[in-house]
Amino acid sequence: MKLKYYLLAAILCTMLHSCVILSPKKYKALLAERDSLSNHNTSLEAQLSSLRADTMNLHHQLADLQNNYNALNANYNKLNDNYSSSSTKVSQLSSDLQKREQRLKEVEDALKKRDAATNALKDKLQKALLGFQNSGLTVDIRNGKVYVSLADKLLFPSGSIVIDERGKQALNQLAVVINKEPDINIAVEGHTDTKKVINLGQIKDNWDLSVLRATSVTRYLTETQNVDPHRLTATGKGQFQPIDPGTAADALAKNRRIEIVLSPKLDELYNLIKQ
Repeated sequence: MKLKYYLLAAILCTMLHSCVILSPKKYKALLAERDSLSNHNTSLEAQLSSLRADTMNLHHQLADLQNNYNALNANYNKLNDNYSSSSTKVSQLSSDLQKREQRLKEVEDALKKRDAATNALKDKLQKALLGFQNSGLTVDIRNGKVYVSLADKLLFPSGSIVIDERGKQALNQLAVVINKEPDINIAVEGHTDTKKVINLGQIKDNWDLSVLRATSVTRYLTETQNVDPHRLTATGKGQFQPIDPGTAADALAKNRRIEIVLSPKLDELYNLIKQ
């Protein structure tokens, strides 16, 4: 029994020896530290919550930025494709423009050659026909063609389709020039005034008179002066293309004429235009 008491006393002594009795001051300090730690923990939890919210916000911003980037990248790719396509079109247009400019230059050069040839032909005809220019003969250029206009009195007796000697001399001089210019096409046009044809036998009207006078000149040039008939065309214009619309005698005289239209062959020019 005593042994039990001794053991209990030993245990109590041991327990009392191991326990530390805190003073009120230390106890309060521990409580304050505990409260501080609790407040710090609360602050950390608030910061953690804020950081989580900020993280979520940043995720949303990142998603928006990624969407914007994807849209901008798609637009960039589209613009790049458009640029490539436009660049190809620009290159093609530039090439086409260079070709057109080259063709334009060739056409302009051909026109200059034509104009030079036309002016040279006019000069030759004026010199060859100088002696007839006071007898109702004129030489001028219209629309790139040389017009040799011969008054009817220079070629035909009144109301006749037979060329007289003075007219033949003028046509002989004309033939000398055109036979040396094989690249010239020739159109012989007959023109009359507005007076009606009366008592001219087979000639019914001004159409007939203009056509028959044109064919008379054409026959003379081909049969007598050996002008290549493949180069000639004979047409009658009647009274419908007057030089002077007046009704006075001098106006009517101007309208009664044969016009020989000489035009350089323009095959080269036409080929350039058709390309």
